[in-house]
Amino acid sequence: MSEDPRNADGDPPTHSALGSPFPVPARGGGEIRPADWPAGSGYSHGVSSEGRFIILSGQIGWNPITERLVDGGIAAQTRQALANIATLLAAGGAEPAHLVRLTWFITSREAYLRERRTIGSVYREVIGRHFPSMSVIVVSTLLEPGAEVEIEATAVVPAASAPANSTGAERRSS
Repeated sequence: MSEDPRNADGDPPTHSALGSPFPVPARGGGEIRPADWPAGSGYSHGVSSEGRFIILSGQIGWNPITERLVDGGIAAQTRQALANIATLLAAGGAEPAHLVRLTWFITSREAYLRERRTIGSVYREVIGRHFPSMSVIVVSTLLEPGAEVEIEATAVVPAASAPANSTGAERRSS
């Protein structure tokens, strides 16, 4: 068994032999962050990963059973959008820890900033303390009337944990 290559401070190794400040990603993936950059606040600056991609369309704060937006504003809609992402990931044989990218579209910068702490708490409740690369983009409106947030997600499932077929149906041989 090989030793953990992290230094005494717990930081990942860098490509110092090449004069690069970039950390060496863990085998199969990991956070990408120059050694002299601070950690992102609730996100990763970059992520490296290997495996089966799961790409989810933008999820809004609608209940897929009732097909209606949840009440309670941007924080409640964020909770539901993230729950929808977690449900889709599970259906695809993945989990929130496999997320490598989230792109958030919000309709109000002011509402997002006002509810930021609650949104962060909701995020940790649904996704956990896993922080993939993220972008938050302010848009004038979303397609669904009343939607305040839409979140696109990309996950990468390591080959060892990837199911053969995410629907559970048997594959036919050709």
